[in-house]
Amino acid sequence: MTKHKWKNETGVTEFILLGFGNDPQLDSLLFLTFLSIYIATITGNTFIIVLTVADQRLHTPMYFFLGNLACLEICYSSNILPRVLLSYLGGDRSISVNGCFTQYYFFGCLAAAECYLLAAMSYDRYLAVCRPLHYPSRMNDKICLQLGAASWISGFLSNSILTFLISNLDFCGPNEIEHFFCDSFPMMKLSCSDTRVAGLATSVVAGVCSLPPFLLTFLSYIYIIITVMRIPSATGRKKVFSTCSSHLIVVILFYWSILTVYVLPLHNTQASPSKVFSVFYTILTPFVNPLIYSLRNKEVKQALQKQKSKLMAFIGLLSVKKGD
Repeated sequence: MTKHKWKNETGVTEFILLGFGNDPQLDSLLFLTFLSIYIATITGNTFIIVLTVADQRLHTPMYFFLGNLACLEICYSSNILPRVLLSYLGGDRSISVNGCFTQYYFFGCLAAAECYLLAAMSYDRYLAVCRPLHYPSRMNDKICLQLGAASWISGFLSNSILTFLISNLDFCGPNEIEHFFCDSFPMMKLSCSDTRVAGLATSVVAGVCSLPPFLLTFLSYIYIIITVMRIPSATGRKKVFSTCSSHLIVVILFYWSILTVYVLPLHNTQASPSKVFSVFYTILTPFVNPLIYSLRNKEVKQALQKQKSKLMAFIGLLSVKKGD
């Protein structure tokens, strides 16, 4: 065992991330697009974190999980997009072997944590809609903290074994990864070792991390829909659907792309995931989450208006003092 962080007895010292091709005009367009998305992602998710902390009305389990999700999305995007932007800006698409393994480790950890966190949010919505009398006891501060911590810890533990397996493969060349970030199947395609165990483990772990949370979410919303349809008031039904629909949109986008990339290729562990599907859960989902939750959520709009009023009052006070 070497002293390096990841064991990798190969002649390859770096990988080349091919990204989306090598067209200068396309590179410029992609750079501007990804830069805009990254800035919007960081700004939007930071805005949600600040809002959930600053407004007392948002100190509820639902917004506690939403704040955690926003924090996770910032980490998620920052693990991938800055490297992509640098490659388009400077033209250097190389990444060290250890750097590649590290990026993959954090990517997998954060993806798994998001699966668990989305499931916790689904359980919260289920209790709020279907078991309102039991909600205060089953979703108190202690349970919220436990579910949030379990999501983060489980996520970081789940990808450790996969990173260990992949980092112990031999890479003899070539070293060009047909992807825009370091991911399991594209890296395994370059290995000169037997990758059957690592490939099978990747699909199994991805399935374990995504299928149970997906099924929990699916069943939660089945019960929610049944409960909502029993509400006699059309206004009441609309209010509940408005609260839950934003979370459902996020869940469908995220799980659909994850399952397509990692679970469906189970029969062929050498298959490279589609970069198009990867864009959905690595770039678009963190970008659209703040938009979905802010534009489709009445409480967030009210909190935003309240903070806006406070800011305008503060600016007015400063102007008066300056005039004096």
